[in-house]
Amino acid sequence: MVRFVGRDRELAVLHSLLREVADAAGSGRPGRCLLLRGRRRVGKSSLVETFVHDADAPDVFYTAAGASEAVELAELANAVDQSDLPDRTVFAEAIPGNWSAALRQLASILPEDRTSLVVIDEVPYLMDRVDAFEGVLQRAWDRELSRKPVLLILIGSDLSMMEALGAYGRPFHQRGQEMVLGPLTPAEVATMLDLDPASAFDASLVTGGLPLVCARWRPALTLWDFLSRELADPVSPLLVSAERSLAAEFPDYTYARRVLSVIGSGERTFANIARAAGDLAATTLTRALDALVSKGIVAAELPVSTRPTRARRYRVTDPYLRFWLRFIQPHLPEIERMRGDIALERVREGWTAWRGRAIEPLLRESLARLLPDQALPSAPVVGGYWSRSNQVEIDIVGADHGPVAKQLLFLGSVKWLEQAPFDRHDLLALQRHRAAVTDAPVPLVALSRSGCNVSGLDASYGPEELLAAWRPHPLS
Repeated sequence: MVRFVGRDRELAVLHSLLREVADAAGSGRPGRCLLLRGRRRVGKSSLVETFVHDADAPDVFYTAAGASEAVELAELANAVDQSDLPDRTVFAEAIPGNWSAALRQLASILPEDRTSLVVIDEVPYLMDRVDAFEGVLQRAWDRELSRKPVLLILIGSDLSMMEALGAYGRPFHQRGQEMVLGPLTPAEVATMLDLDPASAFDASLVTGGLPLVCARWRPALTLWDFLSRELADPVSPLLVSAERSLAAEFPDYTYARRVLSVIGSGERTFANIARAAGDLAATTLTRALDALVSKGIVAAELPVSTRPTRARRYRVTDPYLRFWLRFIQPHLPEIERMRGDIALERVREGWTAWRGRAIEPLLRESLARLLPDQALPSAPVVGGYWSRSNQVEIDIVGADHGPVAKQLLFLGSVKWLEQAPFDRHDLLALQRHRAAVTDAPVPLVALSRSGCNVSGLDASYGPEELLAAWRPHPLS
């Protein structure tokens, strides 16, 4: 079983909700509901399974599979039969014919005198396959389930559908508390894998903080040791997790998959993506990009500056998926022929250039979490800047608003190389780029893997400080 690292806060929330149910026993509506969403393979089901195991309450854990309604209802009946609910035999006597009857029947067998747990995993499958499922769920909750001392946990990997489930104007609005489970943070990866700060950032880029992939990285292994072993195993989670997730997310979206591959290969602008994807028509590409952005797989970003611009760029949001699209997907046949050594050499050759850009979003988030400090203020927006011609690119832009800011708070550069510190040439380039976007003496900052050997910066941060930004801060 994958060891839980850094999930203490989420487990505490789940136990707190269960206590709320117990404390509300005897009231008219003691039930509580949690809507838990997160990308595939971040450990949602494992988190809830751990909680259920630790909780002293009867439970039923059902996972939808996208099958026909009859099959899903039979699986629900089987899950109830395998549960420890006191009156579970009711389902064995008569399988309900629809979801309205199933939820009503489930509510009828929940205990009146003690708390219980009901978990429905992969809820988006039901939302997609069952007519008016949200309305059915809302009526069952309002009329039966919420009147029992039960904690109902609804889990889903389709971020947009799970977010819509609790949205304003939808039947289940304001009936459940929402929780978003992200991947392991760089600090959690460092703890789990016993890595120094710089190596922990590398590991986060390759694994994406996915617990299943991280679990294969034995403590203290180097990046190249890990990749050598995983690329030699055709069924390694590093190789197969992305394909399985994409097959579930986009079973019928041929163009979306093609466009995603192009963005993962490094294309960032609309025109270049269209060309690399086979000269896609603008309307076709727009639909594909909209689908990718709505599911949170791709980010559509604008430069942060005081002047509006339409120089939009696209990037893959998940570092692991970005790594997989660049280095693994194109060479899967080769890896399956047991030539992972060739794929490993390609990673070695392209690693420095790929990491230099892939690390930027992660370091921006690190800096946003770190500030304020004695050198720089906190920034509501930490992004980047680029001109349409790409002649001016600034890795770090801190601003009061985004993408169109009223005030720029600081500008910065990322230099993430093992043997090359941030030096005088890097500072001069950053000063030139500052002059291209503002006349104000905006503070300058460097994020460097190997330190700085130049004066003239207002602040600089290395891997240690940036990793510490991901650790919980005690409340004062």
